[in-house]
Amino acid sequence: MINLKNFISEYVINRQESLFAHDIEDNKDRLHNEINGASVCVIGGAGSIGSSFIKSLLPFKPSKLIVVDLNENGLAELTRDLRSTYKLYIPTEYRTYTLNFSDPIFERIFRAEKGFDIIANFSAHKHVRSEKDKYSVEALIENNDIKAKHLLDLISEYPPKHFFCVSTDKAANPVNIMGASKRIMEDIIMSYSSKFKVTTARFANVAFSNGSLPQGWLERIMKKQPLTAPCDVKRYFVSPEESGQICLLACILGNNRDIFFPKLRKEQMRTFSSICDDFVTALGFTKKEFDNDEDAKEFAANMPYNSTVYPVVYFKSDTTGEKAYEEFFVPGETLNMSRFHGLGVIENIKIRPLDEIEEFFNRIKHVFSNPSFTKEDVVLTIKQYIPNFEHEEKGKNLDQKM
Repeated sequence: MINLKNFISEYVINRQESLFAHDIEDNKDRLHNEINGASVCVIGGAGSIGSSFIKSLLPFKPSKLIVVDLNENGLAELTRDLRSTYKLYIPTEYRTYTLNFSDPIFERIFRAEKGFDIIANFSAHKHVRSEKDKYSVEALIENNDIKAKHLLDLISEYPPKHFFCVSTDKAANPVNIMGASKRIMEDIIMSYSSKFKVTTARFANVAFSNGSLPQGWLERIMKKQPLTAPCDVKRYFVSPEESGQICLLACILGNNRDIFFPKLRKEQMRTFSSICDDFVTALGFTKKEFDNDEDAKEFAANMPYNSTVYPVVYFKSDTTGEKAYEEFFVPGETLNMSRFHGLGVIENIKIRPLDEIEEFFNRIKHVFSNPSFTKEDVVLTIKQYIPNFEHEEKGKNLDQKM
């Protein structure tokens, strides 16, 4: 059985120590002062990044932790994981709720608590595969933007000391609707920065995170199914532990309107196929590469129990929304590369005029109110708000691949 943590360190991120270990150590007193005894609400806390954020936060001993997520099973596993981790502090007042953060029930909880000192929102459609048809597109904009604004309106009643909302590297020069929705989300939260401190972070891929292609390899191995990967898509990667630390540092140490990103060099990008090669080898197999899915599936279905080879299918990306490479910032953004050891910070973000944001909301809601709206209508509406949005429709999505 593969030691996943060791595999990620050795073969995916190529570092044994967290990129942010020095930043955590250098700022531990300030982190303690801000978190110790604080009330914390984590939305989307059962997911990969949200749960890693919680694990990074708990050693600083908050007095209260409320976790909200739609994934009931995920919340159960989060609780079991936290309570099974050696010497991990868990506050006496720890509660989880299976509900949507836009539900009236959440509003009642929030008002009954009279707000929280720290609020971190990880609820998001985060995958490029979220973009399929007009219904999936409406759902991701509803979650990433419309409901996000509703949350900001709610928490303005009891402003937190620290508010963090996760973004994505795909918000920089977006080429897919998911990335564009998170770029809009950044504008939305910045427009509330006069009411409370807001920060966010643009991410690399979190290695083996829930729903990711590498995490899917674990499932495929268990079910004796072929492994697949694009051979022409390069991505930056951080470990699950590092993902939580990015968010913790951004949430607590960030100044108002800061956008954080990991300091990673272009040569650190990896293709999924190269990681898959290492994964197969680490499991003790030799890869057997196939040109098509059906032959690979047939081979996998008939593999003997003691097979020393494993089928893989590598392909060139041909689905809508895939970016050939990742970037964390764009020309014109003000960078500070000296504040932290492992993190860069985009500072002095310009606040988009509120009337422009409201105009986008009015337009997109008008589009969705028409039952016969199309995905192209959504793209056009986004381009009116983000003129450099370069969306290329290829007519295929990731649900059409293994």
